[in-house]
Amino acid sequence: MTIARTWAVALTGVDGHLVEVEADLSNQTPDFRIIGLPDKSLGEAVQRVHNACKNSGLDLPRRRLTINLSPASLPKQGSAFDLSVAVCALAAGGALDGRSVRRTVHIGELGLDGRLRPVLGVLPAVLAAARAGFERVIVPAGNAHEAALVPGVEVRAAVSLGEVALWHGADIVAPDLEPVVPPRVESVDDAGLDLADIVGQGDAVDALIVAAAGGHHMLLSGPPGAGKTMLARRLPGILPPLAAVEALDVASIRSLCGENVRELSTLPPLEAPHHSASVAALVGGGSRAVRPGAIVRAHRGVLFLDEAAEFSRVALDALRQPLESGTIEVSRAGFSARFPARFQLIMAMNPCPCGNYGVRGAECVCPSAAIRRYATRLSGPLRDRVDIELQVARVSAARAVAGASASATSAEASVRVASARARAAERWRGTPWTRNAEVPGSRLRQADVRIPAEARVSLDRALERGLLTLRGYDRVLRLAWTMADLDGLERPGAEQVGRALYLKRGYAA
Repeated sequence: MTIARTWAVALTGVDGHLVEVEADLSNQTPDFRIIGLPDKSLGEAVQRVHNACKNSGLDLPRRRLTINLSPASLPKQGSAFDLSVAVCALAAGGALDGRSVRRTVHIGELGLDGRLRPVLGVLPAVLAAARAGFERVIVPAGNAHEAALVPGVEVRAAVSLGEVALWHGADIVAPDLEPVVPPRVESVDDAGLDLADIVGQGDAVDALIVAAAGGHHMLLSGPPGAGKTMLARRLPGILPPLAAVEALDVASIRSLCGENVRELSTLPPLEAPHHSASVAALVGGGSRAVRPGAIVRAHRGVLFLDEAAEFSRVALDALRQPLESGTIEVSRAGFSARFPARFQLIMAMNPCPCGNYGVRGAECVCPSAAIRRYATRLSGPLRDRVDIELQVARVSAARAVAGASASATSAEASVRVASARARAAERWRGTPWTRNAEVPGSRLRQADVRIPAEARVSLDRALERGLLTLRGYDRVLRLAWTMADLDGLERPGAEQVGRALYLKRGYAA
């Protein structure tokens, strides 16, 4: 038989699917074809493979060569299949050891000189190969660091096609080439931000700790310069560090976005898109290949929308479904991709377009109609999904000069958050939930965890008056449980319910 087989990985979102690459030689007019639902860039691999083999001292068979990518119904995109196509074609002609090729997953793009160029999504691709039971994966040298983050699989980093051919038993002399290395992108490090830097905003810091402890979404409203951005950027520093599996998920998304991942960071990510971002920039999109949006890059971390009222209403309303489900599915003609999107939403907005409405000593020049339109930029259903709505005022001169810092440092706050989350995880052990914000309201209203009626008086009154929807009622219950966890109580009382109602609606119980 003149059939050789090897393996590659096709990515759909962050999920990798193993693809069997088959090469068949037949005694017909010499030709080279790739079948199995390739896209245009994958179809162009024919010419790249021809030139790379020739410049590496490897001869392709001068017969009709057919490459099949199976399963044929799965869409396959990109140039990461180049290496597997070249290796399989050479093995079909007898230049490489077929058994060695068959046991290996090959990932990489070929240059015309035979060098291997780094590709996007190597980390989730190697992770998919390891989960499928493969023990050896060959990747470009430029992707070596991120591929090595996957445990339980042998990763070989190759500079060129000739080097790969030598590993599979080819009788050639591999040329000495410089590896292709991706550009290093410097990321903004928020690890040094501390709550102690915040002056005169004790109530806002306490609300931020509540949000971190329960995983609650938050809306900060106040004039420019009140410290809304400072507060939001310090939230990842008080969240619990990512577990190993979570850090691998976050790194896989970074790899798919084209970042050069060199280590597994345990700091939850923070994404802060500009208010001019489109719907596709927020949730993900693309015509031929779907790319993750900001909500996917914020998975297991924080999505911060500064100047939230300046975002388009369509873009904001696109967040409603991911906030509930924790995933986003992007559909295009012929294929769809599902991405994880379990993030914590923090929004900040001004009280009016000029930012001075209700500010002591400042003059608001906005017409009353403009103020009303600005306040309704966030739709009711989106606001209903936000647990905490907090008014943030500017710090007075006396407090600023006095230098009174926040009531807690980030280190102290992270200890409280970790303790509260441990209590919540113990309470919901044996259920799909670990944080209070994830628990459905129907569960919180059951008898074994129901808050006593005397403690719910103010909350029930707000529901009866129409000041809260039932969804808002359930969110107050979640906040009350988080406050009880922070206070070390077994069950929320009237004080916790009152504080929770204040954070949700902005008035005292």
